Amino acid sequence: MNRTAVAIIAALIWSGAMIGAGWAWRGDRAEGATSENKAGAALGALAGEQAARAAEHQQAAATQGAADSATTREDKIDADYDARIAAAVAGRDSELGRVRRLWAGCETDRLSGGAAAAAEAAEQDRLRGASAARVVRACELAQSERDEAIDRYQAVQQPTEVTP
Repeated sequence: MNRTAVAIIAALIWSGAMIGAGWAWRGDRAEGATSENKAGAALGALAGEQAARAAEHQQAAATQGAADSATTREDKIDADYDARIAAAVAGRDSELGRVRRLWAGCETDRLSGGAAAAAEAAEQDRLRGASAARVVRACELAQSERDEAIDRYQAVQQPTEVTP
């Protein structure tokens, strides 16, 4: 073979090798870019999940705060109820006096019956006072439950900012 043919064959082999090397390099770069895109997408999903988790924690904390305030209100209502019952039994509850007077209006006929009627009226008055205290407690508990429901609803409905 002559020298020119050998040089042409060598140039063709060299060109083929360079094309193959370039093709392999291009494939490696494409795989690298794909890997980077997948890693970026995974990091974005992780950031979104962390933001959602933080929002859930904030919402849970607000709901727990509403439950704690409701428990505090119910404890105060129970303490007030105990004080009202004690005052009604002792006959010194001024808050329930108006209700007692209204209920006692129907008992005025019985008061003229003597000492026994007076004692019975006093007992009825005491029972009405205790009953009025239970009515007030029931109303306060209903109000407390309504307030708790509102607090929990507001805790859940608060717009939470999710920034990935």
